[in-house]
Amino acid sequence: MTTTRKFLTALIALAIVAPGCAQKSDIEAVQTTQKEILAKLEKIEKDIAAKPAAAPAANRPQVDPNKVYEIPVANSAVRGPKDAPVTITMFSDFVLKAYPNDVNFVMKQFPLRSIHPNADPAARAAIAAGRQGKFWEMHDELYKNARNLTPETIKGLGEKLGLDMKKFEADQASDEVKKQVDEELALGAKSDVRGTPSFFVNGKLAQNRSVEGFKTQIDAELKAKGKKS
Repeated sequence: MTTTRKFLTALIALAIVAPGCAQKSDIEAVQTTQKEILAKLEKIEKDIAAKPAAAPAANRPQVDPNKVYEIPVANSAVRGPKDAPVTITMFSDFVLKAYPNDVNFVMKQFPLRSIHPNADPAARAAIAAGRQGKFWEMHDELYKNARNLTPETIKGLGEKLGLDMKKFEADQASDEVKKQVDEELALGAKSDVRGTPSFFVNGKLAQNRSVEGFKTQIDAELKAKGKKS
């Protein structure tokens, strides 16, 4: 008998023997109830025992830190020297400040369309703004307003940045911009991107995404190219 069944049996028995609390008919009724409860418990226990043990969660595939993915810059926006020996894809300014001449930063679009319905319009808005030389300005504004990326918000951001709104809206809806987003999504999937943000240093997926982690990886890349950090 399990601990739970023992406890319930003792509890019911206590009710039966409590002085002055029950007549014979009451005791018989309680005993019947006890048998019914124990029968149900036995059935539950058998059902649980019959169920196969849950399979352990599949281990996530291990990423090879030395695997180099081909991630061309193509039409993506770039911060930093065009010919920098180290390229970080999808990272931020604070690392660039530590390596002003040796590192650049490339932004790729990977909108999670099935999760965030406004992610795709925001990606297209950034690229469209980039066609007027305002990619990074739009990028920063979109992040500031990440919780409210409605069409009205995006339009307001375009106006705030002084964009040619007719061209901005036409570019957002253009096949060329949509194609670029699709191509970058496909590139991300090919490069084993499983979520955002994902970062690559010269094509190698960043494992330690702290400042020191990036510096260690960047310094290793510079050393491999014969440059001092």
